[in-house]
Amino acid sequence: MINEEALLQELTFKAVRSSGSGGQHVNKVSSKIELLFDLTNSIVFNEEQKERIYKNLQSRLTKEGVLLLQCQESRSQHKNKEIVINRFLELIRTSLIIPKKRKKTKIPRAIIEKRLKNKKSLSQRKANRKKPDID
Repeated sequence: MINEEALLQELTFKAVRSSGSGGQHVNKVSSKIELLFDLTNSIVFNEEQKERIYKNLQSRLTKEGVLLLQCQESRSQHKNKEIVINRFLELIRTSLIIPKKRKKTKIPRAIIEKRLKNKKSLSQRKANRKKPDID
């Protein structure tokens, strides 16, 4: 469906110091990975696909149309890079899915009759709870 090799060539990675606890070593190592993908200047997708991705990922994109993903789950920079790439590819795959159109269906007559029958029996039951009218 999409050319993943060409898509991976358009990605930009940045290694940043990870936040949180970690001791003395944490201040020396940049294990957090930031993935940047410029959707507006991408040559992998056509205009229709870009519009679909932009519409589905609108809350995750910057004003310039750049998708920014981060990963700091692992202590390893390589593992974080692998995780963020998988996350990115899954995000792109799901945003390109075209939803099926809903077909309107008629409610079957038996269902309508069953609902009305239940409604009548419930109203009859409630009517039987009242004190009888003395004329």
